[in-house]
Amino acid sequence: MSTVSRVLPWRRQSAPASVELAPLIATFREHHPKTSTVLIAQAYELAAAAHEGQHRKSGEPYIHHPLAVARIVADFGLDDVTVASALLHDSVEDTGVTLEEVAERFGEDVAAIVDGVTKLDRVQFDSKAAQQAASMRKMLVAMAKDLRVLMIKLADRLHNMR
Repeated sequence: MSTVSRVLPWRRQSAPASVELAPLIATFREHHPKTSTVLIAQAYELAAAAHEGQHRKSGEPYIHHPLAVARIVADFGLDDVTVASALLHDSVEDTGVTLEEVAERFGEDVAAIVDGVTKLDRVQFDSKAAQQAASMRKMLVAMAKDLRVLMIKLADRLHNMR
């Protein structure tokens, strides 16, 4: 095994889906032991396919980010729709996946949440203060519509800060 593979294990081939998904499913089951995880597994499959070949600035496969965000959301104790939405939160914005495809495969709730998370990042501003103020306004509006949008966005930011 090369030194790079030992130091940076994600440089190796991605693990099988069951291995990558297992910690998320385990976290979800801590809060919802009897709830089906089919929606979560299907969302993971789409997100993994959509982000295939993409890497974060750290060099790790991009799919690790949606998995981490979904795990944070699952740790909050949120439902399968929210966890699936967290897995898909960057798919529409950063890949060829459309909101229509998300709605068709996962339902209107998942599509609406993914759309809400995507819209929180769309507006660009000249100053950092204006950006922060608008971001807070958008978060408050999103909370009024669906608190799950805000929970995913906060988990997304938390993972990006780690």
